[in-house]
Amino acid sequence: MKKLTIIFLFLFVAGLTGYSYSQDSKVAGKCMTCHKEKTPGIYEQWSKSKHALNNVTCLSCHSANKSDKDAFFHEGAYIATIVTPKDCGVCHEKEMKEVNNSYHATAGKILESKDAYLGYVGGGTPVVMTGCESCHGTKILIDENAPNKLSRRTWPNGGIGRINPDGSLGSCTACHTRHEFSAAQARQPEACSKCHLGPDHPQKEIYAESKHGNAYYTHKDEMNLKSDRWVVGVDYAAAPTCATCHMSATRTQKVTHDVGQRIMWTLRPPISKFKPNAKQKRKNMKDVCLTCHSPRFVDGHFIQFDATVRLYNEKFAKPATAIMKMINKKGLKKHKANFANDIDWYYWELWHHEGRRARHGAAMMGPDYAWWHGIYDVIHNFYFKFLPEARKFNDKDVNAYIDNLLKNDPMHQWFSQKSTTELKKAIRSGELQKIYSNLFKEK
Repeated sequence: MKKLTIIFLFLFVAGLTGYSYSQDSKVAGKCMTCHKEKTPGIYEQWSKSKHALNNVTCLSCHSANKSDKDAFFHEGAYIATIVTPKDCGVCHEKEMKEVNNSYHATAGKILESKDAYLGYVGGGTPVVMTGCESCHGTKILIDENAPNKLSRRTWPNGGIGRINPDGSLGSCTACHTRHEFSAAQARQPEACSKCHLGPDHPQKEIYAESKHGNAYYTHKDEMNLKSDRWVVGVDYAAAPTCATCHMSATRTQKVTHDVGQRIMWTLRPPISKFKPNAKQKRKNMKDVCLTCHSPRFVDGHFIQFDATVRLYNEKFAKPATAIMKMINKKGLKKHKANFANDIDWYYWELWHHEGRRARHGAAMMGPDYAWWHGIYDVIHNFYFKFLPEARKFNDKDVNAYIDNLLKNDPMHQWFSQKSTTELKKAIRSGELQKIYSNLFKEK
């Protein structure tokens, strides 16, 4: 009852101040009456939502100022089709600020990345729209032939980093599907799996193979997903979901919509690096883990994970990147455009696909992705595709770098300097394992 009183008081004050979200009860009622008939699915979703319970109507979210780029007059009120984080932030200010500070909000910058470059030049504009931008977001344009209406070339779009007409970034509906905007839905792994899957970042698949995913799917009815608080270890303990680890409340942390606050490494680029304030972010993640696991267990997992990331960095990513820089600087490639040469693809898949799978597999306890879909593929690509392709340029500096790597780097000497018998003996004696001991040191 107290919450309802606050909501009604807010709406009353908004009306007195001329705030753009003020409601005309007759117009609001007209919206609901019409949409109940014309778009019953939307009406039914809204009617089951907490918005409906708290008298948040169509106009509360869709009303607009006449001067707004996407505002148009409709049935007695100026409205906008698209609801942006700035609109949601009127009531959810904390969440809006957290999203705005998150990596999710920058996802629309794919428009300037190599991913989009490949989509445009190798594929074409339609697939960039239906593929890349569907997850990452696009810049929403206004239709030149229908002022104030959204261009069909950029709408619909629910990408997490969408660039909105009002200048805001993101789309709350990427996780809280309209028009019910359910918190319970956003707490489930399926909410993330539209975008976090596939050959380059298979978090959905890794989660499903992990014990965390196994526990969730076999005990979903014990997850108490509709709880208002949803504190891990208090309101549920059957399993963690994506939201549990990256966003939701613990006994010592509040809910955050900044998905990077518990991630220490950046696992996306060719070479992984620590994020700013990395130690605190690792501490934040460990706090989640310690709800169900002992300190020894948690520390052991992260030491193994970090060592795998360092293995990928030191053994494969840094040498491959150094070779590519040398090739590009010398202008050795036959074709000028990126992805017009075989070596571009080998390098790209080494880090963008295979290397990411290995790193994410280690992070999320997915052994098949850490090894068979990860480092196993990295090994094959590095030694039997990337290095041979680099040698084809017959450049003395490139060849000298590769020769030195294979001859003098202990991690690579196995390839051309040792026999199978010698290597097996080194494994049994523990000598081979010593080569990688430095990767396990906490840094």
